[in-house]
Amino acid sequence: MIVSLVKALHIAALILWCAGLVALPLMLGKHRADESQTDYARLRLLTHDSYAFIVTPAAVVAIAAGTLLIYLRGVFEPWMFAKLVAVGLLVALHALVGHTVLLMSERRGDYVPPSPVPLAIGSIATMTVVLLLVLAKPVAPDILPQWLKAPQHRQLPVDETPI
Repeated sequence: MIVSLVKALHIAALILWCAGLVALPLMLGKHRADESQTDYARLRLLTHDSYAFIVTPAAVVAIAAGTLLIYLRGVFEPWMFAKLVAVGLLVALHALVGHTVLLMSERRGDYVPPSPVPLAIGSIATMTVVLLLVLAKPVAPDILPQWLKAPQHRQLPVDETPI
């Protein structure tokens, strides 16, 4: 029962986070250098509040619930570690979007946000990788040599173990 609730919370938070990672760059792309102060203020407040009060808390909840799920379900498989690398990339994209939101609010008239296409495509591609890893749960090939998997029965190169 607890696992189901945590999983539902994780999925709901992921939906908000991922939607924000696609929507925020698109909203930032609506900014024009010649727009009125009223339109600029409306767009700046919308992007800032969305990032600060919806997307970032959703990211924190998604990561916290996902971490809890790893331990509740005992999923310590190679595909999970690959998924965590992809989630790290999503966090980096999240920070890049936040940096763009910040630059837009601090540099009125001096800053034109970059094209939203690379951020949106990067986010969607990373989300697709995460989804494929979770749904497929691929088995990693065993590429380690045998000597790395078996004890070597050798002494440590020091006389005693440090305390």
